[in-house]
Order: sequence, then structure tokens, then C-alpha cells
Amino acid sequence: MELAQYREVAAFAQFGSDLDASTQHLLNRGGKLTELLKQGQFAPLTIEQQVCVLFAGVKGYLDKVDTNKIGSFEKKLLSSLAQERSDILDIIRSEKVLSPKFEETLHEFMSLFVKKFQV
Repeated sequence: MELAQYREVAAFAQFGSDLDASTQHLLNRGGKLTELLKQGQFAPLTIEQQVCVLFAGVKGYLDKVDTNKIGSFEKKLLSSLAQERSDILDIIRSEKVLSPKFEETLHEFMSLFVKKFQV
């Protein structure tokens, strides 16, 4: 949904130079989500990895990350999940649903990860 809005606004923004803050925010997040969706050839992500990566993007954890660092962010996020919190991936794989309580766990992990990433 956010990407559809992004594409619509991006096409419109080409013709105007004065964009309000919410439009700039939408364009910024859409560009980062687009970058986040790129996968290496012959290197598909598992469903649980995709859920975590998209959660980070949609919930705003990439807002302060430079677009050119999105790939690095994604690699480090997946590595951190595998090494430190594989339980998160296991829960997503087995439950197939993000309960409100589990979303809190994801928010806590993402908040800590983003702080470490930006240091």
C-alpha cells in the first residue's frame, strides 16, 4: 500500500518542486522500501527473513538510514537475527502470524538494532 502511494506521489513530484513535509516523508520511505525489496540474484530470503526486513521498513526503522546503506542494513539485520535472536525467526516460521505481543518483541529488537547500526 505504501509503495503504491509512493509511486503515485513520485510521478506527481516530478512536476513540482515545493513538497510539504508529509510528501517528502512518503517519498523518502518509499525509496527506502523499494531499495529494501531488491534481492541478490540466486539469493532469495526465507519468508521469516522477509517479514523482519519488511517490518523494519514499514514500521519506520529505516527512516534515519541513508538509502545507499539499506543493503548493508539488511545484511547486518539478518545476520544479527540469525546469531542473536534466531527465536524470532523460529516464531515467525511456526506461528505464521504476528500477534500484538510478538510485535512488541520485534519493536524492541529493531529499536536496539537500529541504535547499534547507526553507531
